Amino acid sequence: MPDWRALGRKVGTAVLTSALTLALIYAALCWLFWVFEPAFVFARVPRPPVAPESAGLRDVKEVRITTEDGAKLYGWWGAPRSGRGVVVLLTGTGVVMSDYAPLFADFMGHGFGVIGIDYRGNGASAGAPSEAAWRTDARAAYDFAHAAAPQAKIAAYGQSMGTGFAVMLALDRPTVGVLLDSPYASVVRLFERGGIPLARGVPLPARLLMSNPIDAEAVIGQLRAPVLILHGTEDRMILPEDARSLYAAAREPKELIEVEGAGHASVWFGPARDRALAALAKWTAP
Repeated sequence: MPDWRALGRKVGTAVLTSALTLALIYAALCWLFWVFEPAFVFARVPRPPVAPESAGLRDVKEVRITTEDGAKLYGWWGAPRSGRGVVVLLTGTGVVMSDYAPLFADFMGHGFGVIGIDYRGNGASAGAPSEAAWRTDARAAYDFAHAAAPQAKIAAYGQSMGTGFAVMLALDRPTVGVLLDSPYASVVRLFERGGIPLARGVPLPARLLMSNPIDAEAVIGQLRAPVLILHGTEDRMILPEDARSLYAAAREPKELIEVEGAGHASVWFGPARDRALAALAKWTAP
């Protein structure tokens, strides 16, 4: 006859050991995320600069911009045609300025001036990334454009990670419109929902761990400028629900365009492009 008590103790010990092991693994993941948060959030790409002409761009020059806290940023600047405004181009992560050459060319081909930067700690810009630092970098890009083209109105364009900083820029500087391409509601929510690359799908208490929450949804309702949001229906990196949450939180005037079948950060050169360009032209008209 089996010894049920002994068997029960063995099962209980095995269950307790498994639970403790899982708890330790989960705690290790949380610790890893807490310690290396900047690497997970900002996806730094140190890469030598590429001259605009080497990327096929004419009338665009390399610039060095000093931020209010002394950081040195690398960027590209193209002046606007007469009667056109300027777009501050705020990129996503894991990319550098030269990766945006086609978009830069499209904006300039329609007469807009464009200022784009490598955020500090990325591309050819030195320094350490953080939410506060990249918000400062966005202001520096705006200030450069305003000094270079003082009569031009300035709109903010952000893609992916850059969308949160486009929203913050419009709070920090007089921006005539905000164009958000593939935006998130908040970075902290992305990690709460999806975990980190080492453990995809494992939710983390990111709100307790993160010092860089980058919560655009919490502040977008403070904007006075019009907002246009573009998002692909097949975006699996940042779900369309994030764009809808941002849209719901924003004030009028606002518009959300969901591009059928488009994935992450692939909506610009599609059916929404003409409407987006028309919005930029309207916002920045003299």
